[in-house]
Amino acid sequence: MSTSMLTLFASCPKGVESLLATELEDLGASEVTQTVAGVSFGGSLELAYRACLWSRLASRILLRLGEVDSSTKHKLYDGVQSFEWDEHLDQGSSFRVDFNGETPDINHTKFGSQYVKDAIVDQLRDRHGWRPSISSKPDIRINVHARGKTAFVGIDLSGQSLHERGYRLEAGEAPLKENLAAALLLRAGWPEIAIAGGALIDPMCGSGTFLIEGAMMAADVAPGLLRTRYGFDKWMGHVPKTWLSVLEEARTRRDAGLAASQVKIEGYEGLARIVGRARSNIQRAGLAKLISVSQQELGSLKVEPSLTPGLLIANPPYGERMGDEASLVYLYKRLGEKIKQETPGWQAAIFTSSQALIRSLGMGPRKNYTLFNGALSCKLYLYDVRERQAEPSGAASTNMAQHKPEFKASTPGGEMFANRLKKNLRLLGKWLKKENIQCYRLYDADMPEYAVAVDVYRDWVHVQEYAAPKSIDEDKAHQRLLEALEVIPGVLGIPENHVVFKRRERQSGKKQYEKLEQSGDMLEVQEGQCRLLVNLKDYLDTGLFLDHRKMRLRIAEEAKGKDFLNLFCYTGTASIHAAVGGATSTTSVDLSNTYLGWARKNMAVNGLVDRKNRFEQSDCQEWLKQDSRFYDLIFMDPPTFSNSKKMRDVFDVQEAHVKLIQLAMARLKPGGVLYFSNNFRRFEFADELKVQFKVEDISTSTIDRDFQRRQDIHRCWRITQK
Repeated sequence: MSTSMLTLFASCPKGVESLLATELEDLGASEVTQTVAGVSFGGSLELAYRACLWSRLASRILLRLGEVDSSTKHKLYDGVQSFEWDEHLDQGSSFRVDFNGETPDINHTKFGSQYVKDAIVDQLRDRHGWRPSISSKPDIRINVHARGKTAFVGIDLSGQSLHERGYRLEAGEAPLKENLAAALLLRAGWPEIAIAGGALIDPMCGSGTFLIEGAMMAADVAPGLLRTRYGFDKWMGHVPKTWLSVLEEARTRRDAGLAASQVKIEGYEGLARIVGRARSNIQRAGLAKLISVSQQELGSLKVEPSLTPGLLIANPPYGERMGDEASLVYLYKRLGEKIKQETPGWQAAIFTSSQALIRSLGMGPRKNYTLFNGALSCKLYLYDVRERQAEPSGAASTNMAQHKPEFKASTPGGEMFANRLKKNLRLLGKWLKKENIQCYRLYDADMPEYAVAVDVYRDWVHVQEYAAPKSIDEDKAHQRLLEALEVIPGVLGIPENHVVFKRRERQSGKKQYEKLEQSGDMLEVQEGQCRLLVNLKDYLDTGLFLDHRKMRLRIAEEAKGKDFLNLFCYTGTASIHAAVGGATSTTSVDLSNTYLGWARKNMAVNGLVDRKNRFEQSDCQEWLKQDSRFYDLIFMDPPTFSNSKKMRDVFDVQEAHVKLIQLAMARLKPGGVLYFSNNFRRFEFADELKVQFKVEDISTSTIDRDFQRRQDIHRCWRITQK
């Protein structure tokens, strides 16, 4: 069997077929034909062994026994029994059937596997009186690929997938498969670059897969040398002498290649534990002589100038590993900056599934290739990195250092959004400075295409995405979001890591109080005479409702010498204004212990920790029924809706406001004032309350200049006794 021509098939990731066909031809294959996610070819058993050992791209090498009629399950059974299974299995063998595809009456792979297994076992039992065992970790894997009325039957010579080289025992999260990494290196032209003496670097190397695959190519190391077993080891057709000859030749080539190779390969990674993982994999692969890995964050990346320009390759996260794409805009932007800054004259290759994110690199690719990372369609973008321009000399150099260039967006849409931000800054600038306002809304979906709210908190920016109008294409809306996030730091002159992005969704029940992150980072800001703590990262809201600024300042002016009650107090910001404004006492009521704790911190930051400032954790309506004290000034800003488990019933502000206001007014001193507010846009103030009390809609006077574009941001009423 070792000299006869075999019909073989190599499977591979989609997009790699042409590369695999060339590789197999170089190994000596004949009759090479590409198909989807694989290549058919012919050759001897020795070639089959070489393909298993040397293919950098194949996932499996299958020995095709033939094709059978699968128009019915009974014909499939008979077709499988037409093969001589005692030529492949013996009494001591274990096997399993890998069935994929479907037939007219088999559309479940497990059922197909069972049917094929029965045909094989029945034949061997009827002919020889014994049956092989079935195992999930078998000696022999039998592969059946069904294509409707035809099924291809074969022996899997590889066993475990060939991408499992044996060096990567510590892979980390979402690793790139080794054969796909090899395909990307080949597409990027790494073998030719290595021959010319160029270096290879990966600025985000993770577990080191690109580095190791690149080193094996450069040093002529067969990728399968570290594997401890193959699928043919206990196959009846296996010829050990032929295999050992192929194996010994590969070992000789590896030793010679490692001794001769002068290639420089370097990787960088920010986390020490991942650096350790990569180094362990490199050591296991026997390539420590060729590869070095350093702990270095992308933002501080420095490439050794002595390296001969070669290839920079990276597989940055693209939303699958690190959540939402929007948080990655700045990572890609920084990567592009570092490529241009640190590797002038090099080639660069970036692999990602996000065409939107790739624009953030700020580089124009010369070519791109589509390849699949599992089921995910991705692209490899190839770049010629321009040589660094000569620095201007003399007076011109000094002038460049003194004058920072005007920010310029990378896309026309980004430039349009940047211009709107600049316009809004001009319109608000004098007012912000005069009123000493640190926290404000700069942009609020002014243009429907860019459906975000941009809030400034000192030198930080909090960005929230709204659902785009139905008239806006979803993909375009997503692209515009990324454009907006890209330009914000440049326009405002802040660091990229000072932009916090969140997607606005309706929150209810327990979710209202759940953390999005666990940073615990508090930023102190100034509003009027008060210091307030905001948290931009951990919750959907920041702890400070900017649209109520004028209402809080109004409370500060009116609270002197008064007893103040703050219902649904949230983080207590209105209470802080009242206390700093000279209130005799403040009482803050909220159902959430989390927010009451935050309110206490706000009090402490302002030096207000004495007993005249009380905090009550309770359902506000139930608390009002039991409270016996009276107040001069009450502020109530209930949520639109809540179904917290701590409440007896679901809270709906439209239904609940009559009883709430009646209870609050019962606690009001003669001449006292209740301010009632909410942000439910379809809210209707009950007529019966207007009969009972003096009610004045003061909404317009409570909305400051930065919210003039959204007059319906909230409604507010001043309520007193008649």
